[in-house]
Amino acid sequence: TSGGSERTETYVVRVAPTGYTLFPDAAFETQYKVLTGLAAHSKVPVPRVLWFEEDASVLGAPFFVMEEVKGVVPPDNPPYHVDGWLKTDATPEVRERIWWGCIDTIAELHGTDPSVLGLESMLDGLPAQLAYYEAFLESVEKDEAVPTGRKALAWLKENQPGPEESVLCWGDARIGNVMYDEEGNRLAVLDWEMVSLGAPAQDFAWAWFLDRHHSEAMEVPRLEGFPSKEATVARYEAAAGRKLENVDYYEVFAGFRFCVIMARLAVIFKDWGLLPADHDMGQNNHAAELTEIVLAERGA
Repeated sequence: TSGGSERTETYVVRVAPTGYTLFPDAAFETQYKVLTGLAAHSKVPVPRVLWFEEDASVLGAPFFVMEEVKGVVPPDNPPYHVDGWLKTDATPEVRERIWWGCIDTIAELHGTDPSVLGLESMLDGLPAQLAYYEAFLESVEKDEAVPTGRKALAWLKENQPGPEESVLCWGDARIGNVMYDEEGNRLAVLDWEMVSLGAPAQDFAWAWFLDRHHSEAMEVPRLEGFPSKEATVARYEAAAGRKLENVDYYEVFAGFRFCVIMARLAVIFKDWGLLPADHDMGQNNHAAELTEIVLAERGA
């Protein structure tokens, strides 16, 4: 009750994980700071965060509360090029708008001063990220072999580019982490678990690799309306005012990270009893298959 009358609102509560985490560090408070910093200092549309509660006695873990945003998100399961509303209901014009919304988000984010996020520490640059994901890989390999991930990491070390421009990177940059209205306009940008500082091509290559994963790796064509890689590069460079460099390298980096993530998921699923102990999901998955294709394109 407010001012003598009842008012009903709907909120979203995000609670810190207390058991299994996908990444070695859940970076929960980091996600809160990213959302509030971007809301105050950038054009990137994010859900409005109302408060952060550190007292774990309330819900069993720290949490933050956001206003609800109502919209639609391109699905991962099944991948949006395979089935779902983006395939069955959206027009080519809406699909194009959705794609550009993601690319424009990447460009806007890369133009944002990282200091506005209030983060004292964040993965900074390619060497730090390679070290982080190599340690992640080693932890996963205690339970699950990741041969394609190992092969990709060796290539990445051998072909590491020189010093690069560093920008604020989304990390998990893809249309599946953006909420849209039915016309394909952006409403909210989601999922900041992989935020870091890095080369501009890092976010671009991740978005492109994930789209290839949802089409080429699934052996289906990209939906009509999705722009080409060349058009996407041009759109990003015009919006960001900078050239993309080392995209080929960062496509391998994207595949490497995805291989490690899929193997970690295999470990979790086996621990939960969702997969038998001898299942080969950690090695035999679409991310690994596409990473092998990308490596072959680089002559590896």
